[in-house]
Amino acid sequence: MRKDIIIDEVTGLEMAVVSEFNTSENSENWYVYLINKKDIDLDMVMVVSQGFSETKTTTVFRKKFEHIKANSSIKVELIHHDLFALDNRFLVSFFEGNKIYEKVFLFQRNTIKEGNLRMIPILNLRGVIVK
Repeated sequence: MRKDIIIDEVTGLEMAVVSEFNTSENSENWYVYLINKKDIDLDMVMVVSQGFSETKTTTVFRKKFEHIKANSSIKVELIHHDLFALDNRFLVSFFEGNKIYEKVFLFQRNTIKEGNLRMIPILNLRGVIVK
């Protein structure tokens, strides 16, 4: 029965969109990172992303990571700045021990911009973070 299913809250995970200067292209690139602030490693991590609005939808992007170490981060994808005008949803599923967890991160449209950038210590980069 539905009432018997226990869905634990996911804590200790964050997603960030950060700006990085690419010296070979002499341009500013934007990347999405998954940050594991847990003291435990994560296994079989799946990230499904999509941008959307009332009139536009991007294709679905899927990325799998076998293992993400405790208290670390991993670069998920390059994101084009044109997508900042859309809501960008990231569904993260992972195993912690023998249990599967799931969390949705949402970067709301027009929130990834210069005025909202903050230093993200674990990355040592400026960006926008969603918990």
